[in-house]
Amino acid sequence: MQPMAEVLKTVWWDKVPCLIDQRRLPATLDIVRCEDLNSVIEAIRSMQVRGAPAIGITAAYGMALAAQRSTAQTSSKLLEKLAKAKALLDEARPTAINLAWATQRMLDVAQANQTLEVDQLRQRLLAEAEAIRDQDEAMCRAIGQHGKVLLAQSRNVLTHCNAGGLATAAYGTALAPIRAVHEDGQPIHVWVDETRPFLQGARLTAWELQQAGIDLTLITDNMAAYFMQQGQVDCIIVGSDRIAANGDVANKIGTYGLAVLAKAHNIPLYVAAPTSTIDLQTANGAAIPIEQRSSQEVTHIGQQAIAAAGIKVAHPAFDVTPAHLVTAIITEQGIAYPPFAEHLQTMVEAANAANASQ
Repeated sequence: MQPMAEVLKTVWWDKVPCLIDQRRLPATLDIVRCEDLNSVIEAIRSMQVRGAPAIGITAAYGMALAAQRSTAQTSSKLLEKLAKAKALLDEARPTAINLAWATQRMLDVAQANQTLEVDQLRQRLLAEAEAIRDQDEAMCRAIGQHGKVLLAQSRNVLTHCNAGGLATAAYGTALAPIRAVHEDGQPIHVWVDETRPFLQGARLTAWELQQAGIDLTLITDNMAAYFMQQGQVDCIIVGSDRIAANGDVANKIGTYGLAVLAKAHNIPLYVAAPTSTIDLQTANGAAIPIEQRSSQEVTHIGQQAIAAAGIKVAHPAFDVTPAHLVTAIITEQGIAYPPFAEHLQTMVEAANAANASQ
């Protein structure tokens, strides 16, 4: 058991990838050790680890583990194994672009260093995975510092799903500005959507905020409109699993509904995400693949059935919020405002240049 703390590590390397089993929170804080590539893939697919940045970090560690476990005797053979590992990892969850971004970065590093001896290349890949983890935490803290300016006049903030430390290396994206305001000693209260059907808000976000000592109130998803109507929501802040080049945002199912409500009530909607979540190769939200998850996550809570057997179920895990409903996008490079296309490209280019110089 890892001791509870204000900011928990979510994913880390200890001879193998280690992660918090988020399916068991908040009742139990269990650590999963992924001993092979298949266990990494299953951890991602089964949502033992979730949240786009955390998935990306886990996938990077998965690539490092594939290299460590490979019996390849040459760097060229290892590259072949890594290409196959990338393909398998990328299939685990299709919507979160951070996954493919991380595996591609690992493969690029392997290709750029293929003149190394095979054991040296294995170590280089592990160092790159560690760098991805460390950079994620630094990016999240930067998001917090940029975003707290937008939240300066907000006393009641609503969030959806979990975009806290559990969704990243440690600090969070959507929760980062909230944490930063709280750390500055300013009062802030968070309305936490429960986030049906997987209840990430109830199980994870509420728990994280409670651990951090941040004032919160848990609500069911269909209560959000009521509190907006009552003037008790100053802004909404969410994370993202993929941001298209035009600023359309894919996030947990229910985000689009909140965006429409926010527009009706003249409430700003902020999206917080690292530049690795921006997909400049995807022109708009219509081209973002939407993961379809198990019907049992809808018909059951845990192992308890809440619907009759045999009922037909639809379960898109994400929806897309059009850019015109987004007030601002907060990244580690700063805050982007509409029109988003040019600003997002500039931010990605700046982030790539910063990474190349390190």
